[in-house]
Amino acid sequence: MLRKTALITGASGGIGLDLAVLAARDGFDCVLIARNEKKLTELKHVLEKRYQIKAYTFAADLSQPDSVSRVLSYLEEHELTIDLLFNNAGFATSGRFAEIDPSEDINSIHVNVVALTELTKRLVPGMIDRGFGRILNVASVAAFMPGPYMSVYYATKAYVLSFSEALASELDGSGVTVTCLCPGPTDTNFFDRAQITLPFKSMPSHLVAFAGYRGTLKGKRVVVPGASNRAMVTFAKFLPRRLLTEVTGRIQNPDQQQQETPEEEAAFSS
Repeated sequence: MLRKTALITGASGGIGLDLAVLAARDGFDCVLIARNEKKLTELKHVLEKRYQIKAYTFAADLSQPDSVSRVLSYLEEHELTIDLLFNNAGFATSGRFAEIDPSEDINSIHVNVVALTELTKRLVPGMIDRGFGRILNVASVAAFMPGPYMSVYYATKAYVLSFSEALASELDGSGVTVTCLCPGPTDTNFFDRAQITLPFKSMPSHLVAFAGYRGTLKGKRVVVPGASNRAMVTFAKFLPRRLLTEVTGRIQNPDQQQQETPEEEAAFSS
């Protein structure tokens, strides 16, 4: 019996690394995608030695227009069939929209939306033909609300949630399921890269990954890990939209951000 294979984007750290460990632990071969080739190689060796699976690495910057085509060529070259797709890669820009470098926002859209959609688009038909597939798209609690000073990021995550739920409905009964993981603040380098400090306690990335992984294997459509995050999502659904936007804006206003570096790095998903 052929071993099934999982593809994980953003696999070099945080939630993506934890998803790779969970998949390898369960006996799945892994295709590891991220920008940092050195970290991918290190992870490959650890997974293969610890779990006796085969791991493949491909360094790619998913903000580049040809990145998904290059990934797909790599899969074809190595005759790899993807049974589990973990669209985890993502990043945010922060600050006043008019002042952010346009290329940074465009790159964020390419990673969070375009690459995720294209990978799914290209791999789903094969899953349908085989009658089996599991897809995990990593969004955020940000998907449920507008986010001043991170407007593009919040909008991309709203897309991921809407896209995932719609596709899950389309694929109902096909043997292919789609799960959207919507974490709150998580211990990764995400907000460090976005240069944002949030006054929230963060959730360990391995717990976020486990919740998403378990939900994916069960075929759940939406997973919001953590009671406080689920309460936040419920709160967001009932608060008037304009008031919700104002509250989020006050939290993320760069003029009110603390200047000192926090002891812990906090991040929304991926």
